[in-house]
Amino acid sequence: MQSLSGFPKKTTHPNLGLLGGFFAFLTAVTLLMPVQAAAAPLRILAYGDSLTAGYGLPQEDGFVPQLQQALDKMGRETLVINGGVSGDTTAGGVTRLDWMLADKPDLVILELGANDALRGLDPAEARRNLETIILRLKESGAKILLAGMLAPRNLGEEYSAAFDSMYPDLAKAHDIDLYPFFLEGVATRPELNQGDGLHPTKEGVAVIVDGILPHVTRLMDSNS
Repeated sequence: MQSLSGFPKKTTHPNLGLLGGFFAFLTAVTLLMPVQAAAAPLRILAYGDSLTAGYGLPQEDGFVPQLQQALDKMGRETLVINGGVSGDTTAGGVTRLDWMLADKPDLVILELGANDALRGLDPAEARRNLETIILRLKESGAKILLAGMLAPRNLGEEYSAAFDSMYPDLAKAHDIDLYPFFLEGVATRPELNQGDGLHPTKEGVAVIVDGILPHVTRLMDSNS
């Protein structure tokens, strides 16, 4: 068809208008949709005493910062929370647990009991306290890595046997993961401990992190 000007008259295919409207609608909907937030990092609570708190060390050299650094290097999206209180016993751990659970941890490294042993407290009471903590953690839905401890040998064989055995017994009874000895590779090694012989140096903490890290990542990846 010729226009009055002599040029062909411009025509529009009837479906082109519908397609244009459709794409305009999709664009509007896309702009209105909220941007999907990045997945939140997995929250790990290190719940313990001075060994967790980083007693005697600069803040960046303690267990929590070194564990965070190790996980960061692996490309793991995590937030490690320091729930350590120097001098805390298993009874103290029970008392402050609800406050710490307000952080809604996905995984808890439970490291308590050393001060019970240093004070010669009844292992049966320490066991009951740890069991209370474990049950409440399970109710919260958090995964649990129980870090074991060994009693000083000057307390006698009977005490040591009762204390040492409570960690594997509790792990088995409640079907939770166990890291048998938190100070593995560090205890009794003067070059890895501070002057008191009880608390690790920066280098000692690094040994602890190297030992416990595979247990932490395995639990992170588990479906249980």
